[in-house]
Amino acid sequence: MRPSPAEIVRTLVAGQLPALVHLARHAGPHQVRHATDPDGRVLLLVPVVSDLAMALVPPAGDTDVATVLDVLDLPPAAGAPSLGRAWISGWAQRLDGEEARRAAIDFATTQPTTDLLDVGVRFHLHRFEVAEARWERGGEVRRIDPEAYAEAEPDPLHPVEAELLADLTDHHTEQVAGYLRRRLTLTGGESPRVVRIDRYGLLVAYGKPGATRRTRLAFDRPVADVAELSRLLHPMICPRAAA
Repeated sequence: MRPSPAEIVRTLVAGQLPALVHLARHAGPHQVRHATDPDGRVLLLVPVVSDLAMALVPPAGDTDVATVLDVLDLPPAAGAPSLGRAWISGWAQRLDGEEARRAAIDFATTQPTTDLLDVGVRFHLHRFEVAEARWERGGEVRRIDPEAYAEAEPDPLHPVEAELLADLTDHHTEQVAGYLRRRLTLTGGESPRVVRIDRYGLLVAYGKPGATRRTRLAFDRPVADVAELSRLLHPMICPRAAA
C-alpha cells in the first residue's frame, strides 16, 4: 500500500509547507500563508496592506480572481526523496462576516496563529474551490481529478515526519538497522535506514555508497495518528518485542 496521487496532493497543500500563489494578470509569484478546510478548499491568509492583497482585488465587474497555489515538498531528512510539487487552481474570493469567522476556525485547525484574531482588521481570508489539480514529480505532470482530491485525506504523519525520522536516527539507529536487515534479509555490511514515513508504511534506503536502493515496507493497515504509529514501530526499536 502507498498514498494515492490524490492523497499526496491533498497532503502537500494541507498547509504545513511553504507556498506561492500565481495570479492572473499580475507579476509574481507571491509568498502566502495557506491552509485547507475539511472539503479541501484552499484558504489564503493575506495582510490587508500588501502587494498580494492588491493583486487579489477582482477586476471591475468580477467577484473573484484566477489563482494557482504552488507547493513544493521539502524532504524531511538528508537523502530522502521529495513527494514532488502540487499545483492547485481555482477562483479566489475574499470572505467576510460569518464566512470569514468559520474559515478562520478551519485555518486554525492546521495552522494556528494569533493573526487569525485580526481577520477583518489587519488580515483578510480568501478562499477558492479546487477547479484543477496537478501533481508534478520526476519531470512528469499528472492531472488529479478534483473530486478525488476533495475526498482524499491529508497524511496525519506528514506534519511531524521530520521529527519522527530524527528520533529514529538519533536514538534508535542500531535497533532500526538490525530490524530492517532482518526484514529485508540484507547482509551485515549494509546500513538500511528509514528515509520517509507515511500512514501506509516506511520507505527504506539501503545499499553501498553510490549504489543506494529504496524499497517500501507496508504496514498491515493505514495508521490514524502518531500514537498508533508508535505501537506499530515498537518491534523495530525494541529487540525483545521483535523477537
